[in-house]
Amino acid sequence: MIVAEPKPLKEICEMVKDFRKILVLGCKGCVTVCNVGGTKEAAVLASALRIAGRKSGRITEVEEHTLERQCDPEYIDEVKDRIGDYEAVISIACGVGPQFLSERYPAAKVFPGVNTRFMGGAIEHGVWSERCAGCGTCVIHHFGGLCPIARCSKSLLNGPCGGSSNGKCEVSKDIDCVWDMIVRKMTETGRLKELVEFVPPKSWTTARDGGPRRLIKEELVK
Repeated sequence: MIVAEPKPLKEICEMVKDFRKILVLGCKGCVTVCNVGGTKEAAVLASALRIAGRKSGRITEVEEHTLERQCDPEYIDEVKDRIGDYEAVISIACGVGPQFLSERYPAAKVFPGVNTRFMGGAIEHGVWSERCAGCGTCVIHHFGGLCPIARCSKSLLNGPCGGSSNGKCEVSKDIDCVWDMIVRKMTETGRLKELVEFVPPKSWTTARDGGPRRLIKEELVK
């Protein structure tokens, strides 16, 4: 799941301070699951912007709408007949949403309402943790099903650094040392000797370092 957090209201107000008719556009995808950009959050943000507009002496008309997803053209087309009615659009989808909107509707002024943080999962109610860096070549089968790229602060592939202590990362005592977890898991499953094998430097060409990426499924392309 793509995990995001709301931008501060003050920052959003500053972004749209020159506009009087605004659309807050939510998304029922990942940002709904992490309680950041769904129908409820769109309504709350729209209400907050109206109140802020009144307090500042501006007459601000703010409406809200939520799309099934903002990362698919067919869902974005749902607002094609109304997006031109607004001076500004605040997308509270992940970073993909406002970009898709900007590309689909070049004349629209689109602003991000959230900060996209990482790909992760819920480890308890209201708490999400990063699990994947989207590097393009998954190697977790070599490490007991755990990812040292996303979960090691230094993305080390050949064991822990010298700074970890008592199972915690030197960056923060709130961060578990994933290499401590990997060694324990490989020991428990009788695979510890596999970690002796040298892992060569990772090729980052499949990650963001290789430039913007694209995935094509030929059987789906018409």
